[in-house]
Amino acid sequence: MATQDPNLKAFFLPYFTTSHLTPLVDTARLFAAHGLHVTIITTPSNALIFQSSLNPHHQITVHTIPFPSAEVDLPQGIENFGSVTSTAMALKLAHGISLLRKPMEQFIRDGRPDCIVSDMFYPWTVDVAEELNIPRLMLHASNCFYHCVFHNLKVYAPHEKVQCDTEAFMIPDLPDKIEMTRSQLQDHLKTKTKYGEVINEIKESELRSFGIIFTSYSELEPDYVEHYKKVLGRKCRHVGLPSLSLQNNSITQQHSCLNWLDNQKPNTVLYVCFGSMIRFPDTQLNEIALALEASDHPFVWVVRKGGKTEEKEDESWLPERFEQRVKETNKGMIVREWAPQVLILSHRAIGGFMTHCGWNSVLESVAAGVPLITWPLFAEQFYNEKLITRVLKIGVEVGSGVWNPGFEIRSPVVGKDDIVKAVSCLMGGSEEVQEIRLRAKELSLMVKRSVEEGGSSYSDLNALIEEIKARVFQKE
Repeated sequence: MATQDPNLKAFFLPYFTTSHLTPLVDTARLFAAHGLHVTIITTPSNALIFQSSLNPHHQITVHTIPFPSAEVDLPQGIENFGSVTSTAMALKLAHGISLLRKPMEQFIRDGRPDCIVSDMFYPWTVDVAEELNIPRLMLHASNCFYHCVFHNLKVYAPHEKVQCDTEAFMIPDLPDKIEMTRSQLQDHLKTKTKYGEVINEIKESELRSFGIIFTSYSELEPDYVEHYKKVLGRKCRHVGLPSLSLQNNSITQQHSCLNWLDNQKPNTVLYVCFGSMIRFPDTQLNEIALALEASDHPFVWVVRKGGKTEEKEDESWLPERFEQRVKETNKGMIVREWAPQVLILSHRAIGGFMTHCGWNSVLESVAAGVPLITWPLFAEQFYNEKLITRVLKIGVEVGSGVWNPGFEIRSPVVGKDDIVKAVSCLMGGSEEVQEIRLRAKELSLMVKRSVEEGGSSYSDLNALIEEIKARVFQKE
């Protein structure tokens, strides 16, 4: 790795949800590995999530600001959206985050960094950067495809020309034929919302930023990288999934599901996980259980409910004697605690991944060469599904069609038969599925080469750091 000026200081501001925090912290670790002095600004409970992963040999520190728990009426330690149990708690957490703006701004002014790398949900950091005359970079834990599709929806509004929410429409002026329905779009695209105002602030801050960092690979979406730069007029760099470039020296005790996977045949097990935030109703969990049993394919299913992992004694959402049957037949395993997803996906026994299409999960699956069953639910996940199934062609859709405004899922229940159909398709041996598996393996090799020395993500990061240096030294 290139050696940089050790006095060059970069401040990183991660947002307080794991899907945003982890990629930004990992990007901070990459900057530190390239010789920069890095400071991560966060709160005490969020710092506990990642501090053990920081390399003590790098110049990387964590500055914590107390979270205003009492002011927003939250219990001590609830500082991350993965810890909340209701929409009301989420709103209180969001309010608490807004109260941190002033102490964060003051720390940045006092520390006078050479650049700021900020999560998208801190658009105000562009104002501080302009005040200090330093570059501000925005990190998107997403892909160019999503931003191109979203932009064209705003410009052309094809969703306003259909007769009903379920009528498919084509999105104009894209490199591929991409169809969606109104029911798959965020509310702020269809009507004015407070969240839509936040998105507008974020988009405006993009235009004033030094550049955009994507945790994606330019090889995955070359046409959309070009479209983003030429049509949207944004300057961007793709650093891939930063954790692929970093050595983790911590020793993790073997998880019980990995021991179980060791006794399964290669490419036979379906991994089912919907991230740390999704809260399915019991009716949907029951349909998933029935489908997994009916499909007769081995599975590892990570279940989270109510803001924490499901307590074993409360099994009312499971079909009667379900867990006993799958244990007796050795057909499956339910994981109620945290699961080592990266290790699971890279296990030789895994043959497919049923996912909510969160971008970090998609990238981890791509890196492992595992094809997907797509089940998008909220945020930008329906766009990610189109990238997976229509552009990359490495997955099959389960058929979810209604966007949710939050992590408490209220969309229509996807029935057992539709789930079984998707599982049987992906885990079967048809010629179509063999082609999907081949493409998934080819993409895995491609993204792994991307983060190696001379690869596109490696080169993008080096070029970005050189640009920051040139900007700083030009100022001097």
